[in-house]
This record gives sequence, structure tokens and C-alpha cells, in this order.
Amino acid sequence: MWLSVISVFGIRHHGPGSARSLRRALEALGPDLVLVEGPPDADAVLPLAADAAMRPPVALLVYRPEAPRRAVFYPFAEFSPEWQAIRFAQERGVPVRFMDLPLTIQFAREEAQASTAGDGDGEAKSGAREPVVAETGRIDPLIALAAAAGYDDHELWWEHQVERREDAAGIFEAISEAMQALRAETTISDHDLAREAFMRQTIRAAVKQGHGRIAVVCGAWHAPALTDSGSVRADTQLLKGLPRTKVDVAWIPWTYSRLSYRSGYGAGVDSPGWYHHLWLAPERAPVRWLVEAARLLRAEDLEAPSASVIEAARLADALAGMRDLAGPGLPELREAALSVYCRGQHAPLQLIRTRLEIGSVIGEVPDAATIVPLQRDLRDTSRRLRLKVSEEIRTLDLDLRKDIDRERSVLFHRLGLLDLRWATPQQMSGRSGTFHELWQLEWEPEMEVALVDASVWGSTIADASSASARHVADATGDVAELTALLDRVILSDLIGAIDHVLARVQDRAALSSDVRRLMAALPPLARVARYGDVRKTPTERLRPVIDGLFERILVGMPLACVALDDDAAAEMVEAMSQLQHAIDLLERTDERDEWQATLRALSARDAVHPLVRGYCCRLLVEQQQLDEAELGRLSSLALSAAVPSEHAAAWLTGLLRGSGLVLVHHDAVWSALDRWLGELPLDRFPAMLPLVRRAFAGFSQPERRAMGEKIARMAPGDPGRRPAALDDEPPIDLDRASVVLPVFARILGGR
Repeated sequence: MWLSVISVFGIRHHGPGSARSLRRALEALGPDLVLVEGPPDADAVLPLAADAAMRPPVALLVYRPEAPRRAVFYPFAEFSPEWQAIRFAQERGVPVRFMDLPLTIQFAREEAQASTAGDGDGEAKSGAREPVVAETGRIDPLIALAAAAGYDDHELWWEHQVERREDAAGIFEAISEAMQALRAETTISDHDLAREAFMRQTIRAAVKQGHGRIAVVCGAWHAPALTDSGSVRADTQLLKGLPRTKVDVAWIPWTYSRLSYRSGYGAGVDSPGWYHHLWLAPERAPVRWLVEAARLLRAEDLEAPSASVIEAARLADALAGMRDLAGPGLPELREAALSVYCRGQHAPLQLIRTRLEIGSVIGEVPDAATIVPLQRDLRDTSRRLRLKVSEEIRTLDLDLRKDIDRERSVLFHRLGLLDLRWATPQQMSGRSGTFHELWQLEWEPEMEVALVDASVWGSTIADASSASARHVADATGDVAELTALLDRVILSDLIGAIDHVLARVQDRAALSSDVRRLMAALPPLARVARYGDVRKTPTERLRPVIDGLFERILVGMPLACVALDDDAAAEMVEAMSQLQHAIDLLERTDERDEWQATLRALSARDAVHPLVRGYCCRLLVEQQQLDEAELGRLSSLALSAAVPSEHAAAWLTGLLRGSGLVLVHHDAVWSALDRWLGELPLDRFPAMLPLVRRAFAGFSQPERRAMGEKIARMAPGDPGRRPAALDDEPPIDLDRASVVLPVFARILGGR
């Protein structure tokens, strides 16, 4: 038995009921030391919890300095019992410490096990301190207790028994007794045994230091193991010789969404926003929640009048009475909101779930908690550019003609080079892409880990992104990937890195013989050359690189388009489309003329895949380089009876790629297609039909309507009006045809 007064409080992480009961118990006990389950590695930064700038939710980040992605989070909300224990001690000047097995030991053990199994460092993981069965082999205590009480939902059981409990007297003794019964039926893992042995050693050390009233705050599962001092020798033997490694610790902002199970953190709670309501106003939480839900719906232009709030509150109370509950909980409030506010529609209820049950609160930490210069630089830059860190997803429309918006764009692109996804570029619609960029902003706590990881490249965002870009360029041998990287580096305004990546592009382009990869490399350079002036980016050094790439592409294309299978031909057509777009951006007459001459040569060369030949014709038609007669001649040759039907269908697919207007405006092509279809043998037509349908599949509704109107305008004697009758064709049933033809004409857009 313990020689001092040791009071063990078994709690649930992030439980407002546990937090409230714990606070009352601590006030009654008046401890001279508070020990909290948590990493002792963080004792040095624990005083920062008392800083006025520290606003939960926050988290302790413990990570390996050599591999920052090897990290553990210990999140705290305002309603977390551990946080309330820490704040209680700090407010009264009582010493407070963490007492769990240090992460220096846990990391070293895991790395040794991973090394034995042949694994690497692994990725960042959550700080779940009460894992589920899949992680540790033991039962989840809440699930077991809820099942024993006849509940399918352990969250609901815990809320009824603890969070909404009016009389909390004896609650910790009851929790400890229940856990003792569960532990008797379960094999305790070696990891849990080591953790509990270290906790007992910490308590013994506190007793030797002369503390007489010690409050121990731990996860409910461990409470029975800490109520007795146990065997000193056994604990010492269990912890003897454990390896250690180096770790760093810091406070970081956290979010309510990361406290929820939806985010994959096992120590989370399903509805942190609801628990926040329970913490602030436990007696008025149901009404307050319904009022907030109505306000939220009205902000989204959905109907939720005051009368509905009253009706929903009455319904929730009635449901609680029917279920023999002291008051409505979250399930009753959900049902009331679904019936009254949402009128049975689940979409508005999902909005309530996201905004209220989970919430979008993000915590704050003091500046002193910054752990690496890179974090400080990003914080200072964000403040200077008036960019607020927020978990809420929001859209930012940047006008690059404004200095502040251009600087914001540069920052976002630099973060992208470091794989820091605070801002994600979006497709523009309705505005010119030259002067505007659209970004979607969403801050995630994992950004803090990524910042620590990226700090190996430099102490500022500019230096780190430049060094990272240089490293990627040196490790990349593909010229298309290098030009895409060059595009990003130029958008990031990293002058030193631009020269380095540009030199790599020139070296790899001179050695590359893959024409398709060279074609993929040109569009990023063309975009920069065309729009670089908007960002005041010097682009004159790109011109020689573009000219060299373009000449190599033209020289290699005739050979690259020969002996292609269907998949390779489709890839070549896509590359040609991107190259055409790049040539249009550059707006140089000499390059356009050379490109058109290459297209003419390819369109007339039989060895070229028919899909590519058809697309060459398509590009020439769009640029008005094929007159009606020449297009009709090429169509007749490609769709003649001597050409295999598969080749004819592929040529047609290439010609019609992207738009069917070429059929509408060129009668010669229409006639050639009509003649080819009419001359297909009956046994070949079913096989060709899917290929023809594929060629027509991308047509828009107006294009289909225009084709139908073209048929309707044709005179009975026109070649395209109807195929010639076959000798053995049965006579047409005019009565049946009169029923079908109006519907058919309407489908085709005729009158």
C-alpha cells in the first residue's frame, strides 16, 4: 500500500463529465502534487499551458528530430480531464508532472521492433492512449461496459452514465471497480505493463520527495494498476535495460475535427462540438444546441423559425421521457432536428453534424511554443500577408496585378514545393487565368509536423523551398517532370533555383529521345513564357530551351508516330493536343508554320496510326489549313471500302475528337461517312457500331441537334439522306414506320 494519500482518478480522455467531476474532486482533495498520464518528455514545456495565449484545442507534439514524421500527438480540449487537472494545478501553484512511459523509450522500442521486422521508420501516428482491440489485443473498456449494460453504442452509454450524470459522487471508485473486473478477464499487454510500472515508479519517487497528497489522473483502464504500490523489484526488472532515443517536444494548435473518430484518432470523441456545449452549459446544453442549430440553418438560407426551436425542444424532451432518460441527449436532439428543422431530409442534418456536433474550432499556442525557425517564418509571413490560419475550408481569389495577392500566390507555391498543403489551387471559371488564381485554404494540424520535417531544407520558406526544388531536380531524370518543376519554381519566384532547374532541363532534353516526353515538357514552358510578365518573372532565358525542344519534337515525330498500337496512339494524340495548346500560347508564326507542315505530312502517311492521321486532319481543319476538296479527298481515302473497318473507325475517332462540328460544316466528310456506313457488310456492322458510337460519344447536345437538323434539311435525293436499298431487303412497313419516324426525328432534332 502507498505510504502517502494517493488518490487515483480514472478518466476518459476528452470527457466533459469526467473533467467536471475531476475538477470537483481535486478541489475537495487539495493535492500538493498532480501527476497526469502523459509523456514526461514534455515536462519542460508544460508551464506554457498557463500562458494566456494558449487556447485549446491544442496538442503536445513529440517527435524524433532526425525523422520528424515519426511523431505522436497528445491532444487536449478545454473539456479534457487532463487539461483541467493541469490548469487546476497551475492556477493554485501546485506542481504538476507527466508520468507515462517516456516517448524516448517507446520510440526506441518501436524502432527496434521495426528493424527486426524489416520495416522503416513509418509514418506519423496518433497519440491514442486508449487503443482499440485491433491495435493492442485488449478490449476497449467502454465497448465492453456498454455491451454489459445492454447498449449497442458505447458513446451513448458513456454520455448517459457519466457526461450527463447529475450526482458524480463515487464515480471514480465505480469506474475503477468496473475496470478491475474487466482487467481480470483480459491479458494485459507487455506495453501496458511497462507503462503502468513506470507510472508506479513515478508515484514512489513523488512520495520519497515528501508529497503527502498526490492526485493521479490516468486513463480509466490503468486506474486499478495504480491504486496499489505493487512490487518495486518487479517494476524495476520490467523497466531494466530499455533502450532510449532522442525526442523533441512542442505545443501545436489542434482542431475539433481532429478530436473526432472521423479523423482516425482513436483517443477522440465522436462529437466534440456537442461535448463543448456540455462543458459550457450542462443544464442548458439541449436548448442551447437547438438554438445554435437553427441559427446555422438560417445562415445557410434554410427555414428554421423560433417556433420550430420550441417544437424541436418539446419533441426532444418527449423522446427523453419515452426512453426513461433524465433529459435529452444528442440522439434525441438529432431526431428532433431531423423531424422539425430538416423535415426528414438528411442533407441539412449533415450540415448540423459537421458544423455543430464536430465543429470547426482551431486552437492557439503562444509564440514561445514555436519549435523551428521555419514555423516562425511561416507565422510571420502569414501575418504580414493577412492570411488567417483556420480549419474552415475557404476560397481565396487572387488578383496577381496586386502586390499582396502576388506575394500570397508565391507563398502558396513555395509551400507546395515543400509538400505543405495549406492551399490547393483550383480551376478558374469565368475569369482570365492570366491575372487570377483561385486557391482553397484549409489548415490541418499535421502541417506542424510537415513544417518540422521541411526544416531540414532551411530556416525560411524561401530557402527551404529553393533547396527542396534543387534536390528534386537533381534526383529527376525525366524532362517532362523537370519542366513541370521549373514551372512551379518560376511561380514560386525562386531565382536561384530557376537557374539550377533550367540547366537540368537543358541537359536532360539534349539526351532524351522520347518524343512524347519532350512534347509533355513544352506546355509548362509555354505557359511561363506567355504569362510570366504578370508576375514580373524574367522569361527571356526560356526561349532557347523552348526552341530546342520544339525542333527536336518536329524531327522525331514522323518516326514516333509509326508502328503504334491503339493505346500508344491515344497517348500520342493527347500529347499532340497539349503541344497544339502550347504553340497557340507562344503565338509565333514560324513555329506554327513548321507544325502545320508536320501535320500535313503525317495526315498523308499510311504508316502512321489512323487515329493519329485523323487527329492531324482535325488540327488542320481547326486552323483552316484544309479546304473542302482536300478534306473530302482524305475522308474518301480513309473511309473507303478497301480500308479495314477498324482503321476507318480509328481515323474517324481522331477526326471527330473533341467536337462534331466538322461533320456539320463539311458536307464532303458527311457524305464520306454516310457512304462508308452504307457500304458496311451486314455482318460487320454490329462489330463497328461500338467504335462509331465511341467517336460520337463526346458530342454535346447542341452538336447532336445540329446533326439532326442537317438530316432534316437534306433533300430526298441527297447522298446522305438514306442508304441504298439492298436487293434482298424486305419491303418497308409504312404503317409501322409512321409511328416510329416522329419519335426518331425528335431525337435527332428534326421537326
